Amino acid sequence: MTLTIAIDGPAAAGKGTLSRRIADTYGFLHLDTGLTYRATAKALLDAGLPLDDEAVAEKMARQVDLGGLDRSVLAQHHIGEAASRIAVMPSVRRALVEAQRAFSLREPGTVLDGRDIGTVVCPQAPVKLYVTASPEVRARRRYDEILANGATADFDAIFEDVKKRDERDMGRADSPLKPAADAHLLDTSEMSIEAAFQAAKSIIDAVLSRN
Repeated sequence: MTLTIAIDGPAAAGKGTLSRRIADTYGFLHLDTGLTYRATAKALLDAGLPLDDEAVAEKMARQVDLGGLDRSVLAQHHIGEAASRIAVMPSVRRALVEAQRAFSLREPGTVLDGRDIGTVVCPQAPVKLYVTASPEVRARRRYDEILANGATADFDAIFEDVKKRDERDMGRADSPLKPAADAHLLDTSEMSIEAAFQAAKSIIDAVLSRN
């Protein structure tokens, strides 16, 4: 049986770090679904195409190579801004959800993280985790990460950005960010990544032992 692990949650809650570690531990394939939107946006930017033409954006979305997503390139701020504009387009979401679902069926198992994995992309996933943390904690993590990389940052601006992004993700009509009804909640506000990993591992191991 191919096991699909669906991990959702808001930005900077730790779900990416947790997802990669789970995939490494179990030898599963990992997909950060947010990068699929960023890759689509980058393709549009590189080609000099408009970001408000849904038909063109959908065409680019259908050409995204899920095996060639370079996090270091796609993490750039201007690509994220462009991605947020195309991510609200229903046909772009449909195209990328199809690709994400196909990825989730790969052997020997998969870990997908994003905003709507347990609710929309893989509602039948036997393991669903919703990883969250308070907006203050998430803003502090992002702030510390930027400083650690040698750059300067404004904590208040980051905090406002986190809150705005939450409002956008949770308030959108198509696939809003919310925990699936049967998701296990992991609040990492007061939790180390090691503690979060051990909590997730116990949930996954319980499902594996039943199967």
